[in-house]
Amino acid sequence: MIQTPLLDHVNFPRDLKSFEIEQLKQLADELRQETISVVSQTGGHLGASLGVVELTVALHYVFNTPEDKLIWDVGHQAYPHKILTGRRAQMPYLRQKDGPSGFTKRSESNYDPFGAAHAGTSISAALGFAVAHDMHGKKNHAIAVIGDGSMSSGMAYEALNNAGAMKSRLIVILNDNDMSIAPPVGAMSNYFSRLISSRPYQSLRTMAKEVVSHLPKSLETAAKRVEEYARGMVAGGTWFEEMGFFYVGPIDGHNLDHLIPVLQNMRDRVEEGPVLIHVVTQKGRGYAPAEAAADKYHGVVKFDVSTGQQHKAQAIAPSYTKVYADSLIEVARQDEKVVAITAAMPAGTGLDLFAKVFPDRCFDVGIAEQHAVTFAAGLACEGLKPFATIYSTFLQRGFDQVVHDVMLQKLPVRFAMDRAGFVGADGATHAGCYDLAFLGCLPHMVIMAPSDELELKHAVTTAHAIDDAPSAFRYPRGEGLGLDLSQPGQILEIGKGRLIREGNHVAILSLGCRLPEALKAADTLAELGIHITVADARFAKPVDENLICQLAKHHEILLTIESGSIGGFAAQVTDVLAKHWLFDTGLKFRPLYMPDRLLDHDVPSSQYEEAGLTAHHIITTVLQALGKEQLYLKIAT
Repeated sequence: MIQTPLLDHVNFPRDLKSFEIEQLKQLADELRQETISVVSQTGGHLGASLGVVELTVALHYVFNTPEDKLIWDVGHQAYPHKILTGRRAQMPYLRQKDGPSGFTKRSESNYDPFGAAHAGTSISAALGFAVAHDMHGKKNHAIAVIGDGSMSSGMAYEALNNAGAMKSRLIVILNDNDMSIAPPVGAMSNYFSRLISSRPYQSLRTMAKEVVSHLPKSLETAAKRVEEYARGMVAGGTWFEEMGFFYVGPIDGHNLDHLIPVLQNMRDRVEEGPVLIHVVTQKGRGYAPAEAAADKYHGVVKFDVSTGQQHKAQAIAPSYTKVYADSLIEVARQDEKVVAITAAMPAGTGLDLFAKVFPDRCFDVGIAEQHAVTFAAGLACEGLKPFATIYSTFLQRGFDQVVHDVMLQKLPVRFAMDRAGFVGADGATHAGCYDLAFLGCLPHMVIMAPSDELELKHAVTTAHAIDDAPSAFRYPRGEGLGLDLSQPGQILEIGKGRLIREGNHVAILSLGCRLPEALKAADTLAELGIHITVADARFAKPVDENLICQLAKHHEILLTIESGSIGGFAAQVTDVLAKHWLFDTGLKFRPLYMPDRLLDHDVPSSQYEEAGLTAHHIITTVLQALGKEQLYLKIAT
């Protein structure tokens, strides 16, 4: 049982205001232990949160949150923030149903002014708050905390460029956890950072600028260069200064003696314009297993605090991610033109495995999905065969590039979309709900949705063979079914589905990994004397018009099921049925897709149950359509 005597007296940030610096240091230690304890029970993003413990304490101590707006980029490092802002009692339920989100969320707390789970949004949002404060005549601060990884996002640079030309009270804290400061350099840097951020220095600098402006041009230029180079050598801030920011740093983000005075100086700054504070932290700080791990315990499942041993469930079958990586490696061995692109997710997408085999043919472009898509388009123009491997939820960020740079030019870029469907504890922000809808509306696009890991292998092989149009295939998070993958991948006939089981009266046309649920429903219905046809669509676009028409003509009821939003596969099927006048024959059509609302974090099985996409819901839908109410009631109870 950890002892947290100071933390026990902190319910909200206002409780920090009376603490002395030494007490804040103890509080930070307690907060770090509390964070480790919580995540050991729930899993989550540990390394990033441990890296910002002191920064979190300092920010809430110095600024007047929630009136001052504190915006965390991505939000996966906000666990200490949540503990200090009235949510400590709920943290044992982190990322679980009805518990706190793993990211910042506006509806959860007024201390979360902006919800975020995708990178690169904080500076733009904070600038919006800052300008709104100006327009309302308020003097509140807007503070964006953004990691060096998120700074690879193009949106972050767009925001910096915009903010640098404005006079709003914006503070950007660059949390740099990809470097370290040697003690002598660090001490000197901290000294100069405090000096540069102090009001006397700023006032002197303003006065000096005024004096210099009256000097002859040659002397004015020389004086400016002296300060620019001096500041650049000491603090490395020349680039940010050129963007229009007052730069301070780098400073040790774990040293409250240095951190708090700088934040106070910037809080009290009277000069107009945005500020960037460069803070250096260590991801996984204060927990030896995290510090020693290659990924600094970025994302973990439940673990033993004393050893750091994670309690990972024994895998029954390879994950879909692993099957994709192995299939791509297999294809790449046969074709040297195959290349792979990821946007800062090599391990999450399985491309770390690909990179080990083909280091010169794998490209991690950082958190820059727009660039990733157009980069892939350029590769395709020169005859290479790019696989842009991007989570479904992140491909949304590159949609314009998919349209303008790939589809309009009909370039054979292959989009591998991991995490399709519900994703569990990461919740609505990371669910792959919309790709069927936003890609399905595009001409030329070929979209596959394999129903199991063997079908995924076929999808990779098929996408490799498509050289005259863009293609995409989606697959879920988690394990496959344990199928034999020893056979080579097959090239599927474009736009052709397959019959799995033949029956009468009722047909289910499944797309993707809901097929096992459709077959489970068929087995139960067969026990009730209702034998149904089950088909695997394989393709969301182009759909198999012949298969759809045959199912509609020879069955009273046609049901579709997919793990996507409204406007996806069911819309494609509806179009076919309408074009062939098949609704006029009395066909009962029942589409099952994700509900038109957001589903919060939970285990995937519960999310699919809530969404109405399980065998139980298929059965009840079929029985209701058949008018067999008594059987429906029997099943329901």
